[in-house]
Amino acid sequence: MLRIIDARTGEPVVAAPVRRGLTRVEAHASGYGPGSLRVLLVADLLFRALELGGTPVWAVLTGEREQAELRAGATALGMHPFEDGRDLGAGAGLGEAQILHVVGEDGPAPDGVRVAVAPAEGIVPGGPPGTDAAPAPDPAVLRLALLATPRTEPVRLDAAVLGEAHDTLVRWRRAVADWARRPSRPVPDELRGRLRAAWEDDLDMPAVLGVLRSVADAGPELPDGARFETYAYADRLLGLELTRDLGAPA
Repeated sequence: MLRIIDARTGEPVVAAPVRRGLTRVEAHASGYGPGSLRVLLVADLLFRALELGGTPVWAVLTGEREQAELRAGATALGMHPFEDGRDLGAGAGLGEAQILHVVGEDGPAPDGVRVAVAPAEGIVPGGPPGTDAAPAPDPAVLRLALLATPRTEPVRLDAAVLGEAHDTLVRWRRAVADWARRPSRPVPDELRGRLRAAWEDDLDMPAVLGVLRSVADAGPELPDGARFETYAYADRLLGLELTRDLGAPA
């Protein structure tokens, strides 16, 4: 059961209080930049985590500036499509069991559960003119760099941080492609439980990544087929395309 810290009270709340009840995840972001993309990424993670738990989700983007650029950036980072918050009518909210507002540090203070996201600054791959932009052949590098820091802590996306994320992503994708050549094995219950416990505890993405590191470093008692299935399972949440290199030459 996913629990999230409500920034208004500092207390954990159940993200989906009604079984199978619709949850709206509303991302409040204006202006293209790493901070706004981080808000959208947290909203996307909420969407994925709730869906994995069987909860129907409605993802909405609200804001006044550079919405087209934000949507393009979200698509490049592998996020689910966001509906336009400006299209919300007077009946919005009817039938919803929960509304989760994902807000940045300088964002609005809407009523309801607020999921706080700390600032991000630095390099933004492929941003519009006037931003601190840099080419990035694989936007998943930026996604991993943001996932590696707790969402409540500021992050600086400099060349060193992105370089480390790039190296990790390359290493993991190669390992996954290699493990896929071995006989398949199910995800061990213990690993599945550790992954779910991590992301259901206030979306603790660094803990999820820590589980994957432990899987990569585990001894021969963990079959390679189980390593592959564990990474593929976690990637349903992470969205890093960890199986992208399947079939590539060894």
